[in-house]
Amino acid sequence: MTSSPACIFGLRTILVLVFAFLYIPIAVLVALSFSQGGLPTVWSGFSLKWYASLAGNAAILSAALNTLIVALVSTAIATLLGTLLAIGVEMRRQYGSGLEALIFAPMIIPDIVLAVALLSFFSMLDFTLGLHTIILAHVVFNLAFVCSVVRARLKSFDWSIVEASADLGASAVTTFRRVTLPVILPAVVAGALLAFTLSVDEFIIAFFTAGAGRASTTLPMQIYSMIRFGITPEINALATIVMAVSITALTLSQRLNRGVIGQ
Repeated sequence: MTSSPACIFGLRTILVLVFAFLYIPIAVLVALSFSQGGLPTVWSGFSLKWYASLAGNAAILSAALNTLIVALVSTAIATLLGTLLAIGVEMRRQYGSGLEALIFAPMIIPDIVLAVALLSFFSMLDFTLGLHTIILAHVVFNLAFVCSVVRARLKSFDWSIVEASADLGASAVTTFRRVTLPVILPAVVAGALLAFTLSVDEFIIAFFTAGAGRASTTLPMQIYSMIRFGITPEINALATIVMAVSITALTLSQRLNRGVIGQ
């Protein structure tokens, strides 16, 4: 069945309008981050001074360091646990919908609900809030994303080679290091990049589980605190940098994941 030229034109027009609605505001934000003037909504000539201003802002640099620490540590823990969880679930091969729901619940539960639940949990354990509680909170929801990416690769994994390795006398650790890991490594890296991206961008859970003061303030929290006093070109520049880092990591993750699914 072929579509009429008018129908194709209409669909293309809708597609263009949707993409324009999604990306024109982002393009405007990026463009205004290079504006010379102090008004965040008016173009007045090209300049990099707002990016230079960020480099000398102690509060922003501290928040950037906190964000990097949280993202790297939570990504490392979530990648390790998520990979082991994916392998354990797929090796079992027989699992019900209840187990699936438990694994992927953090991906489905609204952020505000998960944030309140984690805050209540930390309060019940009498944890002092800080970077460590943000890291633990990020591990909770990142773990599910890593697990889902790695499981996509394991769906086509030939488990007979693991059995063959064991029959030849290799230990479980050796089999994992020399047989299983090389095969699933692209998926593990893709999951780690996705977890890193989510951790860098995350605000609600970090806001609820962070301690008081600059010591546990992340970049999204810093942007929120700055924007309450009005939008400035400096905020545009900071948002552009965060977006660039996120898009780069997400693009790498998607490319690796595409290769994983295609194998």
